[in-house]
Amino acid sequence: MAESIIIGTRGSRLALWQANWVKDALTSLHPGLEVALEVIKTKGDRILDVPLAKVGGKGLFVKEIEEALLAGRIDLAVHSMKDMPAELPEGLCTGPVPLREDPRDVLITAGGTPMARLPQGAHIGTSSLRRSAQLLHARPDLAIVSLRGNLDTRLKKLESEGLDAIVLAAAGVKRLGLARRITEYLEDDVVLPAVAQGALCIELRREDRRTHEVVAGLNHPDTRDIVLAERAFLNRLGGSCQVPVAGHGRLDGDRFSLTGLVAELDGSRVYRKTVSAGRERAAEAATELADRLLDSGAGLVMEKLLQETD
Repeated sequence: MAESIIIGTRGSRLALWQANWVKDALTSLHPGLEVALEVIKTKGDRILDVPLAKVGGKGLFVKEIEEALLAGRIDLAVHSMKDMPAELPEGLCTGPVPLREDPRDVLITAGGTPMARLPQGAHIGTSSLRRSAQLLHARPDLAIVSLRGNLDTRLKKLESEGLDAIVLAAAGVKRLGLARRITEYLEDDVVLPAVAQGALCIELRREDRRTHEVVAGLNHPDTRDIVLAERAFLNRLGGSCQVPVAGHGRLDGDRFSLTGLVAELDGSRVYRKTVSAGRERAAEAATELADRLLDSGAGLVMEKLLQETD
């Protein structure tokens, strides 16, 4: 058994919470194990004045950490799984997936007003095309304001920039002990979550058997099966932050279901379908769902949007 482990992480308060959660879980599983954190600044942390879709989307918050992992400076990396590109660099893989936090998005307003009662033309802050497209589909009158920065920064901008509301991932809000700030949980029929939202990614070198053995006990089988199927759906679509794509899976016993979505940027058209299959076919069913969406018209939407961002 390894006597020490170095975890690579971003430096935001949420990223450090996630890395420290993994650290505490590992030291609980392996008394005597020394676990250290190495904070690594990513491109996504440095560029805060440009919408994610225009900077490069997924990968912005992981590339430099992955380089440190490949170079052997760290033994594993802890990310938000939703930040992970569909394909990982050669030599790296995802490891165990711990129990998922609440995958939903939440609305936070200064005065506690739910979305249905927000005034016409209300200004809502979000950095996500997925969120903005679905919000506009539900409420075409809304004015979407690009909102970058870590969770604390976004909460401050709710008031400092005169916004009526902001939309954030429930998982981050709850992990930082800020659930009291939540005005409303947005259910799947209003805003379908991002693929793997609420799940942690433990990224490892594929051939590092020592570290694989150390972290194996962190795995939550149901979460891993669901998340890997969601990512198979994303991989088949070739989804990125430049295209509004959403996907949320569930397990009911041995029955797996997945709802997927692709939308126009302005929310004028939304392609949404659900598939169900046995648990053993979860990943296969997820790719089939992606194909069905592409064939139904979502493929043309994605092709158009990707051409516009090239």
